[in-house]
Amino acid sequence: MASVADRRTASEGTEEPATLGEAAYQHLRADIVSGVLEAGKPLRLEALRQRYGLSFSPLREALMRLQSERLVLSTALRGFSVAPLSREEMKDATETRILIECEALRLSMRRGDDDWEAGIVAAFHALGLQVERQSRLAKVEAADMLAMEERHHQFHRALIAHCGSPRLLELANQLSVETQRYRLPSLVGRIAGAPPRDVAAEHQQIMDATLRRSEDAVRYLAEHYRRTAEAIEASIAWPTKP
Repeated sequence: MASVADRRTASEGTEEPATLGEAAYQHLRADIVSGVLEAGKPLRLEALRQRYGLSFSPLREALMRLQSERLVLSTALRGFSVAPLSREEMKDATETRILIECEALRLSMRRGDDDWEAGIVAAFHALGLQVERQSRLAKVEAADMLAMEERHHQFHRALIAHCGSPRLLELANQLSVETQRYRLPSLVGRIAGAPPRDVAAEHQQIMDATLRRSEDAVRYLAEHYRRTAEAIEASIAWPTKP
């Protein structure tokens, strides 16, 4: 891809390996979570080299990183492939995310200061602007979905940002990544077959309770994630087990 190649120097040896690895990771991850690279699709290094204009080394680095995030699988004989969609995996990741983020939210409410509160309000406002902007689009593209997801992620991150535990934040981020490709359709409109939801009102409810330092915020957050999981479960054509 030209956008990746343009960032490379004339001599690849002078480019920081971490920069190339990060570029490969970001492009592969975006294509997986948006569905451009479909579940179960083989990820051949030569095909990826041609697609992204990167050498094998940063691509392997990116694939190993995505494997640790459960977005990519690796087998001895078949190499790398996009991880299949799994109802069990989605539900497990959702429930684990609830455990991690609810505890992080409790800690943040206990430790939070004025700057933390301002960050939550700002992230909520930014998410609302993106929702309004996207509602005016005749057609929602993958880039629009990813922009919405980024604002959504920033809001939920702001809620727990003051928990004081880098490990909790790291785990929360990892679980958010794992569930992202299941979650994206819920951010661009109603999921087919799912009951109507006012997601903006749910976010408002979570924010208001959080700013009051109310334990209700923890309950609202868990309910919010479970509603999304239920909608996803009802809408995806899950692969049948052999």
